[in-house]
Order: sequence, then structure tokens, then C-alpha cells
Amino acid sequence: MSSAHNYIQLSSLPEDVRQQVLDFIEFLMRRRQGSEPQEKRKTPVPGLAKGMVTVPADFDAPLDDFKEYME
Repeated sequence: MSSAHNYIQLSSLPEDVRQQVLDFIEFLMRRRQGSEPQEKRKTPVPGLAKGMVTVPADFDAPLDDFKEYME
């Protein structure tokens, strides 16, 4: 296909569809160049869940179910 034919086809599309096509072309060009942006990892916020988890005072106490094994 010639470039003129492609231009005519692109020009005949509605504006919103034309923008989608142009965005896709840009995506393909970036991917081909290997410059697709990596997703940035969010930096964890220390203490964000503070107070949401509680540990019972007898957490380390032996369980009654294992008494026979501990004697």
C-alpha cells in the first residue's frame, strides 16, 4: 500500500478513532525502539498499617492440642 492511500484512509476516520490509531502507532514505535516506559514501583510507606494488627499476649504459649507431645 502506498503512503497516500494510508493517509486517505486515516483522514476518513472519525477524530476519536484517528487519535486511537495514532496512539497505537506511537506505542508500536516506542516498543520497537525498546523505550517502553517501565511501571514505577510505589515506595512503601513505613507505619502505614500501624495499629491494624494486634498480637495476643499469650501468642508464644503452648497450645493445649500439643500437650501430649510436650510431656
